[in-house]
Amino acid sequence: MSDPVTARPEHPRSGRANRPRPPAPRPTVRATAQAVIRPLLITAGLVSAYYLVPLNNRGAGATSALLVCGLLGVGLVFAWEVWAIMRSPYPRLRAVEALAATLVLFLMLFAGTYYVLDSTTPGSFSEPLTRTDALYFTLTTFSTVGYGDITARSQAARLVTMLQMSTGLLLAGFALRVLTGAIETGLQRKRSAQPGPPDGTDDAGSGRSSGSEQEVQP
Repeated sequence: MSDPVTARPEHPRSGRANRPRPPAPRPTVRATAQAVIRPLLITAGLVSAYYLVPLNNRGAGATSALLVCGLLGVGLVFAWEVWAIMRSPYPRLRAVEALAATLVLFLMLFAGTYYVLDSTTPGSFSEPLTRTDALYFTLTTFSTVGYGDITARSQAARLVTMLQMSTGLLLAGFALRVLTGAIETGLQRKRSAQPGPPDGTDDAGSGRSSGSEQEVQP
């Protein structure tokens, strides 16, 4: 009479799915310094260009072309920055530079548009705008703190202001979600690129364990 087959616990095969993901590499001091210095240089460069580039004596068509081409440029810069975040070894630090470049370019674009609009069509605002006044009005509109001494009066100025409000909300909402997704993609890419223990070791070990547990029944 043969002995009854006794149930033996099954040992799960250890595979790639059960391995803990390696942590993302920590940024070096140099990378951290670059993440701080680059946004400052980008901001200084864009603000300097805003004050130095000649914007006077532009027609209405040039104002519209400036706004449309500028918004397309902001979109292209943002798309390139998202691609750079996903390819960067330090996605979080790269996202800081991306946000600074996109946001400052967006603000300088509308400040230049307001300044050109006021110089082309006097009376578009409650008072004549200097470049600093146009930048002040842009920041006031973007931060939604309300208007005080400078307000939009003409229909064209109000249309541009509403366009800035809507695109600013889009930038604050949709763009931040895209940047967050790009950071996660970049971190996953770095984790998958890190070397780990070979698969053959686990498979062979589990094969030997399962082979040793088998018994020949009479």
